[in-house]
Amino acid sequence: MATIQDFFDEKIKLPSPPAIALKILEAVRKDENSFDELARIISADPALTARILKIANSSLYGFPNPVDSLSQATALIGTNALKNIALSFVIVQDFQKAPQGSFDLSLFWRRAITSAVAAEILAEYIGMHDQDLFVSALLQDIGVLILYLSDTSSYMGLQDEKRVSGKTTCQMEQKTFGFDHTEVGSHLLSIWNLPEAIHQPILFHHTDIVEAPYKNISRILNFADKIGAIYYGVHANSKCIAVHEGLKKHYQLSDEQIDQLIDTVGEKAREILDLFALDPGDIKPFSLIMQEANEELGRLNFSYAQMVLELKQAKQNAEQLAMELKMANDSLRELAFRDGLTGLYNHRYFQEVLESELERAKRYNHPLSLLLIDIDFFKKVNDRYGHPAGDQVLQEVSNTMVKLVRRCDMVARYGGEEFAIILPETGLTSAKVLAQRVRRGIEQMEINYNDQMLSITISCGIACSDSSKDRSVTRNKLIENSDQALYRAKKNGRNRVET
Repeated sequence: MATIQDFFDEKIKLPSPPAIALKILEAVRKDENSFDELARIISADPALTARILKIANSSLYGFPNPVDSLSQATALIGTNALKNIALSFVIVQDFQKAPQGSFDLSLFWRRAITSAVAAEILAEYIGMHDQDLFVSALLQDIGVLILYLSDTSSYMGLQDEKRVSGKTTCQMEQKTFGFDHTEVGSHLLSIWNLPEAIHQPILFHHTDIVEAPYKNISRILNFADKIGAIYYGVHANSKCIAVHEGLKKHYQLSDEQIDQLIDTVGEKAREILDLFALDPGDIKPFSLIMQEANEELGRLNFSYAQMVLELKQAKQNAEQLAMELKMANDSLRELAFRDGLTGLYNHRYFQEVLESELERAKRYNHPLSLLLIDIDFFKKVNDRYGHPAGDQVLQEVSNTMVKLVRRCDMVARYGGEEFAIILPETGLTSAKVLAQRVRRGIEQMEINYNDQMLSITISCGIACSDSSKDRSVTRNKLIENSDQALYRAKKNGRNRVET
C-alpha cells in the first residue's frame, strides 16, 4: 500500500496554491511592515478587497460602526485574521474551477463554509479566541476533494461501498488508499507552507486522541463539521444528537444554548455564503428544521409495534437498495469510462481528461504532453491470423503500455489499433524518454497465439503544450500536432518516435 508521501510524489495532479495565496503567505511571514505588503497585494484585486470589507462588516464580527478600509479592518480583526479571510476567498475561488464530474463542488464548499462559521461561533460561545480557526475549519476536509480529483473512480467506488458497509469515510479511505483525507489535507497545507496551527488540527479533527497537538482546536473542528452536516449533510438527526451530547460533556452548554448556537450558525452561514458568491440553497434555521420535524412526527399515527416493523422493513429495503445501487454504479462507471475489449479508458473519457489536464496545465503554467500510438501493420495480423488474434494483440499491447507508464499517466484506446497516453507535468524531453520506453517494451513482447509467436512494433507521435509558441494551445490542436508526428513516424519507417 502506498504511503502518503508516495501519493504526493506520484499523484502529480495535485494542485499548487493560487499565486495570490503564496504572495499573501509570504507577506505575513515578514517581520516588518507585514500589513503594508499584505494590503498592497489584496488591494491589487478589487473584488477580493470588496469581499474582505463585506465580511468585516458582516454579523460574523458584529462591529458597531462600518469598516470602510483595509487598514481599519486590520486594526479591528488583526493582520492574521485578515490574511486568513483573504486566503479563504482565493482558495475557494480557485477550487471552484476544478472539474466536478459527479462530485457536487458547490455543496462541498457550502458545507465547508458553514462549518467555518460554526467553528467561529462555537469558539465565541466557549470563550476561545483563535484567528486561524476559520480557515482551519474551512479547509478541514479539503483532502476529500484532493482524493476525488486524483483518483475519481476509486473515490466514487469507496463512497458506494461506504453506504453499503456502514463504515465511516475515513475507514473506507484507509482501506482504499492506506491513508485518509485528514492526512492528505494536512500534508497538502503543510506543503503549501500554511502555519502548523492551521494544518495540524486538521490531522486530528476526526479522532479523539487526548495527546494530539492542538487537541482543543481539533475538537472544535469536529463539532463544526457535525454542525455543517446538520444543514448540508446526511444523518442530520444523529449529528444533532452527537453535537448536543458532546457540547454538554466538554463545554457544559445547556440544550437551549446548543439549539441557539446551531440556529445562529444557520443564520450567519447564509450571509457568509453570499460573500463567497455561493447559493446557500435550502438552508433553514435550525428552529424551523426542528419545528417541521416535530410536526411530521405529530402526523404519524403508528403504534409502537407497527413503527418497529416499518423501520425494520425500511432498513432491509435500504440495505438491499444500497447494494443494488453500488453494483449498478460500478457497472455504469465501467461502461462510461472503459473500452470493452482492452479495459483501457475509452475515447470519450480520454477527451474529457485531456481537456481538464490542459486547462490545469495552463492555469499553473506547467507542461503537458500527449502520445498518439499506432500498432504497425496491424491489418496484416488480422488478415493472416484472424480477428481473434488481433483482439489478443490489442489486449496484450494495452496491458504492457499500462505497466510501462507512470501511475499518474493515463492510457486510452483512441480507436481501432490507435492508443493515446496523457502525460501530466511532463515536458517534451521527458515525454521522448517515456515514449521510447514504451516503444522498446512493445518491441520486446512475444505474443503467443495458438502456439505461434507474434512480434509487434508501434509508431509514436509526441506533442507537448510547452513546446508550442502559442500558450493557448487547444485540445484539438494538441491532438492534431501529435497525429502529425505519428504520421511522420510511420512515413519514416515505423517502429520509431517522432515529435
